[in-house]
Amino acid sequence: MKVAVDLTITNNLCDMIIDTIRNLEKYVALNPRIQHVVSFLRNNHWEDVADGKHIISGNDVFVNVMTQDGKTPQQAPMEYHKEMIDVQVPINTAETYGYIPAAELPESPFDTAKDITLIPGIEAQTFVTARPGQFVIFMPQDGHAPGITDQPTLRKAIFKVRK
Repeated sequence: MKVAVDLTITNNLCDMIIDTIRNLEKYVALNPRIQHVVSFLRNNHWEDVADGKHIISGNDVFVNVMTQDGKTPQQAPMEYHKEMIDVQVPINTAETYGYIPAAELPESPFDTAKDITLIPGIEAQTFVTARPGQFVIFMPQDGHAPGITDQPTLRKAIFKVRK
């Protein structure tokens, strides 16, 4: 006897994900726009893309490539987004991310134009580290503190995907 199972994933049923870039296509079911990220990573020498914002699919998918100073867990503010999914990819060194569900964060002013709130001084419930060749997906309900590394600088790509 066959049993039908609904494997539909909604933005509210999935928390932070970490995996290797070669497996990113498996997560397109979360949001079909993630396919644009997969295609970009496959069809470009993305590690060599200049720092800055690069449009991939209008306002729905773009990437911010940046070089930033490394932070300690205490220096990295917690953040979350309401409209965009983050697919963060470290380029030159491992990056650690603090994590806490956004629902457990205190009220804080939200910048709707930039789709972000930054909340300093919040202790993460857990940490995860991604290395070059890996990615982390943060859904809108995922509070995260990025940029943590013991290296002086970190180069990374942050793909923004409209939910």
